[in-house]
Amino acid sequence: MREGHLPTRAAETAIEYVHGRRRLDSSWAEVTLAARARCRSGSPPSADRCPRVAPSLPDRSLAVWYASRMALEKLLDDDLLARARELRADGRSPKEIARNLGVRPSTVAPLMREIAREAAAGEPEPAVTGCWVSPRWSAGLTVAGHEEWPDLNAADNPGSGLVGVVVARRHRPRRVSVCGYLVDVYCLGVKNALGPDVMNDRDLPAFLRMFFSAFGDATAPIEAPLDLARHLVWGALDYARELGFPPHPDFQPTSGHLGTWQETSDITFGRDGVPFYVGGPYDNAVAVTRTLTRSVGDGNFHFIAPVGTAVGW
Repeated sequence: MREGHLPTRAAETAIEYVHGRRRLDSSWAEVTLAARARCRSGSPPSADRCPRVAPSLPDRSLAVWYASRMALEKLLDDDLLARARELRADGRSPKEIARNLGVRPSTVAPLMREIAREAAAGEPEPAVTGCWVSPRWSAGLTVAGHEEWPDLNAADNPGSGLVGVVVARRHRPRRVSVCGYLVDVYCLGVKNALGPDVMNDRDLPAFLRMFFSAFGDATAPIEAPLDLARHLVWGALDYARELGFPPHPDFQPTSGHLGTWQETSDITFGRDGVPFYVGGPYDNAVAVTRTLTRSVGDGNFHFIAPVGTAVGW
């Protein structure tokens, strides 16, 4: 057989196997088993690493052989996933699926993760049971439209640019899953996040009092639409990234409560549109100001830092 025909024959043989029209012949079964057992490094196999395979292919280029083996294995893996998906839909456990397919449980484990991911992607988002923001969230910001977004009179107190946001979604009857976000709308974006925390409905008011008490305002948090929370958190995150600041690592597991984001925020961030950094107790103020200098240039941002931090600038 000529070298150029090998990939075509491999694909045709695999397809016939997938559709159950006939079994793989013994030589190709040997190729598949040896490839899975010994050739997982990602580089073309050599004769000494796969002695059971390479000697049986004396006239075939190893590169062509490797390409055909990869095409064959991809089709076999797809078929394995399809069969595992059917068995899982019938209520079989991972161990039962492994026995039915004639493979080890370790081979089935990644298939179960993929099936679970597919199932999660197909499920609707849990219902939003509530969304709250700290009072005067809009101080120093410009909002395009959205007159329905609630706030107190922010002009009387420009504040530090720190905004609290809480989103609660239904977890199961009488229980909610809650995420909280500490957002610097003037500069750093998402400074911290917590959750998802699952709690009883009756415990949610106490959680809100605890979370928003950190803002030092006796006024209760403002109940708001999810759309406002999304534009605040995702928008501030995008703004901070443009300045060179990534979100807090704890944001990733909480992002699902906000929903996916493919939009541009209707909020103009920065204090009056200009980056304004207010140093916090755990910030590296020197690193922050250096990053701002690189991203927007010296003199194009404002900052307030703790006493003594400016030494050595």
